[in-house]
Amino acid sequence: MAGLKGKTLFITGASRGIGREIALRCARDGANIVVTAKTAEPHASLPGTIHSVAAEVDAAGGKALALQLDVRDEAAIAAAVNEAVRVFGGIDILVNNASAIMLTGTAATPMRRYDLMQGVNARGTFACSQACLPHLAASGAAGRNPHILTLSPPLNMKPRWFKDHVVYTMSKYGMSMCTLGLAEEFRVQGIAVNSLWPRTTIATAAIAVNFPEAILKASRKPAIMADAAYAIFNRDSHAATGNFFIDEAVLRETGITDFDGYAVTPGAKLYTDLFLE
Repeated sequence: MAGLKGKTLFITGASRGIGREIALRCARDGANIVVTAKTAEPHASLPGTIHSVAAEVDAAGGKALALQLDVRDEAAIAAAVNEAVRVFGGIDILVNNASAIMLTGTAATPMRRYDLMQGVNARGTFACSQACLPHLAASGAAGRNPHILTLSPPLNMKPRWFKDHVVYTMSKYGMSMCTLGLAEEFRVQGIAVNSLWPRTTIATAAIAVNFPEAILKASRKPAIMADAAYAIFNRDSHAATGNFFIDEAVLRETGITDFDGYAVTPGAKLYTDLFLE
């Protein structure tokens, strides 16, 4: 792998979980990491802030810029992107990781939650991608291998994935449709646009809050998604675009065959994530 030294990544939802792990994995190469998230203050049940992650990035060998960002606010997105470019000179990789989840049926989903999921997931992904595109195009013109990676599932139109949580599914598939469209639209510019989804549930706050504890224990650690993302970023942006990658499959292609170290509970039967058969 060529590595990411000197590359600039703009990561949404990076204060904890998968976003944080991607930031730290890429920091080990000496990358510049723009750490963004909606809140800058610690939460009693959700440790970690953009500032604590920025400190970890610096300690890991990268250079961090912590920016508070609500991806529903396009003016705030534009300001954050401009600041990232001012500090680091450009953007080479965008990671659309920020996401909102509520696994409820139609009658139990308030419209404010509908708006939140659509605003953060589908709209936020589109808005961040749109704002970063001029800088990604410049990265491509300079031969710096630009990527957009969105954490969203492969599109699966089977009714079972809609019937219990139609709004969440719509919002996540909206993110995936951004991948589908943007990959083809910007293929000629050499900007890779892909999605990444885990084969198993990942031990994050979203799983802890929305699933039984047994499923959390049957999950993998966020590091597997970070390692898969890192492998994708090192692929040729002209060739590796328009894909719906699964973390384990990506890592198997790099030669990894032992995944026990990623398990929260080694030896336990793993729980397959949503949207996968």
